[in-house]
Amino acid sequence: MHIHFVTGRLAEHSLRKVLAELAPAAGFDYSVEVLGITVAALMTTDWVAKRLQVPPQASRVVLPGYCSGDLAAVQRLTAATVERGPKDLRELPRWFGQHRADDYGQYDIEILAEINHAPRLTPDEILRQAAELAAQGADLIDLGCNPGETWSNVADMVRRLRESGYRVSIDSLNPAEIAPAARAGAELVLSVNSTNREHAADWGCEVVAVPDVPATLAGLDETIDCLAAAGVPLRIDPVIEPIGFGFARSLGRYLAIRDRYPDAEMMMGVGNLTELTDVDSAGVNALLLGFCQELGIRSVLTTQVINWARSSVRECDLARRLAYYAVTHHLLPKHIEPRLVMLRDSQLLPYGDDELQRLAESLKDENFRIFAEEGRLHMIAAGLHLQGDDPFELFDRLLASGRGRLDLGHAFYLGYEMAKAVTALTLGKQYRQDQALEWGFLTKPERSHRAK
Repeated sequence: MHIHFVTGRLAEHSLRKVLAELAPAAGFDYSVEVLGITVAALMTTDWVAKRLQVPPQASRVVLPGYCSGDLAAVQRLTAATVERGPKDLRELPRWFGQHRADDYGQYDIEILAEINHAPRLTPDEILRQAAELAAQGADLIDLGCNPGETWSNVADMVRRLRESGYRVSIDSLNPAEIAPAARAGAELVLSVNSTNREHAADWGCEVVAVPDVPATLAGLDETIDCLAAAGVPLRIDPVIEPIGFGFARSLGRYLAIRDRYPDAEMMMGVGNLTELTDVDSAGVNALLLGFCQELGIRSVLTTQVINWARSSVRECDLARRLAYYAVTHHLLPKHIEPRLVMLRDSQLLPYGDDELQRLAESLKDENFRIFAEEGRLHMIAAGLHLQGDDPFELFDRLLASGRGRLDLGHAFYLGYEMAKAVTALTLGKQYRQDQALEWGFLTKPERSHRAK
């Protein structure tokens, strides 16, 4: 394969450096065409079409990611496939799939997403939450009931969810709630122990067996035997405990149950960690899903009530794919799933002082370029290179330079970009001017000031 890359004068050096390493690894030949423009991001497809010279051996033409306009304007010139590359050329290795195999994305762990205190919600609110949870990756919608109460409308709610296409589980120990829910289509009951196991054979669905006393597993074997004798399909949940309340030993109980019942289906309620620990939930979910994958625990129950765990379902969805890939391919779960890296970026790609200085010396226009790397902010334009770690001080120096005759809109833009740049330096993230900071799967693209 021969790929023809199009760029501007400023990016030529960096592009050739990236391609020299990437092309042999990705298995393609390449050529680079430098068009008569300083900043590649200012290209349009109509402008490119008037100047482009595609070599006959090229099978693909890659334009800069910021190149605006209809690709058809360029496609008419060549039989090669025309496409836009990433907006940052340093992302080309990932764009060419150098970090992940084509079969990534499979999983075998089921996610149950609980709607807490469902009896207190209106049917419309439950349906709204169910739609959101399913869109985030939930396989079953778990209706969390209120202990000590009996939900009189549980059957109607289960039917409405089933009619809307959702699989449903019921989270209750109360047979008066469970029986009508099961008749209405609930396919799983959480949970069964000595208090309600004698009723399970009448429900006609799968159940989750839990111990009467999680710390000792008391009553669990008896419940499993009772259910098995009645022909009730089951999953076992030894119950994970919060940190400070037996967390380490509770993990050991999962190992012990797997040894005792090597072929049994198992479940883990990961919310006991994510909801009850002062920490962002993504890392906790990834670790627990990895534990489940290795141990053959094929279902997890999660909630996303507290704010720091508000995206737990999506985190579990990504984590189960990462864990499956790592375990089945016997690979480290590293440089595979960037969407779970949110607070800090997985890799920083600095230009370095020499490259920034070269850029400053080569610029011919008055547009400001902002960079943030190695603890410093850089503001660069033709004949100007300011740097420092305080954006207010940097702005004062800009005004003092005589180059700071800015209208309100431009001043606002520079302040906004500076705020993003400082955030990137503070957290160890990659800053790219005119682009949103990367927050993993939480990233929201922003409108480009340059495009506007």
